[in-house]
Amino acid sequence: MPANALVDLMKALPCLKELNLSETQCNTEVLSAVGSCCRHLRQLDITACKRLAPDALFYLAYDPMTGSFCCPKLEGLKLWKMEARTPGDLIGALAFLLLALPALRLLANGLLAEAVRLIHSGQFNSVPVPSGFPSLQELVRSRKSTHMNEGNTRLTWALTEMYDFNESSLPVISTACPYLQDVTVFLEDPSRFARHFLSCRHLAHLTLICTERRDLRDLLPLTASLGAQLETLSIQGFFFEEELSFQTLLSHCRNLMLFSASFLPFRRRSRGRQPNMEAIGWDLRVTPYELPQLYGFYLLPSDIDTPMTAQQAEILRSILVSLLKHSPCLEDVTLVSVPFSLDAVFEKVLELPGTALLNLHELSLIDNEVSPSTIHLLLSADNQLARLKLSGCPNIHASDYDALLQRVSREHFELNIVWD
Repeated sequence: MPANALVDLMKALPCLKELNLSETQCNTEVLSAVGSCCRHLRQLDITACKRLAPDALFYLAYDPMTGSFCCPKLEGLKLWKMEARTPGDLIGALAFLLLALPALRLLANGLLAEAVRLIHSGQFNSVPVPSGFPSLQELVRSRKSTHMNEGNTRLTWALTEMYDFNESSLPVISTACPYLQDVTVFLEDPSRFARHFLSCRHLAHLTLICTERRDLRDLLPLTASLGAQLETLSIQGFFFEEELSFQTLLSHCRNLMLFSASFLPFRRRSRGRQPNMEAIGWDLRVTPYELPQLYGFYLLPSDIDTPMTAQQAEILRSILVSLLKHSPCLEDVTLVSVPFSLDAVFEKVLELPGTALLNLHELSLIDNEVSPSTIHLLLSADNQLARLKLSGCPNIHASDYDALLQRVSREHFELNIVWD
């Protein structure tokens, strides 16, 4: 649909509450029409609109013809993949939106944290504002005046999501955005990280990415304080220095619904040459526990070829058994390049009597040591399995795959098996 048709459409829909213009011909004129005509709009998506530049965002929040603010009820704005001459142009436009749209709860863009930091710094001299629009200084004064009337002494936002920002921004972000629920942070020193989020009592979804190798123990103060309120947790770039740290972390997060981890010492020495875990034994004092709400569990490999010690691998195997056996809501499990055979894991998980994996719907065992007999054991178990991924499993051959397909057909399973 051409831009002029979109403009006419916006003018004809003044009561519109939700609008998705992603990947359209949306341009400055369209956003101006949205801002001036759609005063009831609450949700807007303008992701990947190639004809939009940062300057266009000003027209969404302010009408220079009438000198009035627009979209007073806009709560959610998604603008991923916006092109800009320089990052500074987009950061300035995002700062304008933050100050001019009082109802915002979601502003989805990777430079949002930088916009918050810009406002906090007050360094607006290098921020270009189109002619006819109030300056950022004027908006800050107006916003502070409103906050003072409401009894607040500092600028804060009701934003609930913040993605892809560095640890150095944490002090400002945690103070300016106390209602954050979903956060992705690039960490440099996790030991300092915990205290900055202790005030974020609404935090429920947390992704932590280490830019350097970090000990998982550094996360334990954070999970001890906030783990009970987390619903999803994703961690990347950590390693086991003390073998029980993973177990301790999970014990702090009993209400998790989704968990994803990529550990650095998570690569095999060579295919088929792992330590003999059966000879090591199981008595490593891993306390059985359950995550009663967990429905998604993902263990992914690291890009760094650092072998896991035998004891670390055994601790991980025991934790896997405990999780798979005692998490009754599990629906989706992904295990990639686990550094030991999964046969003994599933034998223990599925041993009778038991009710493990009753709700399992999707299972990915990519690049793992797992035998055909274990796969048949999974097919015989009571579950809801509909998708099974076995790509890269060295012990599953073409003849095994054919036998699995024949059984699926013979027993009328509604199951898709992926193997190559």
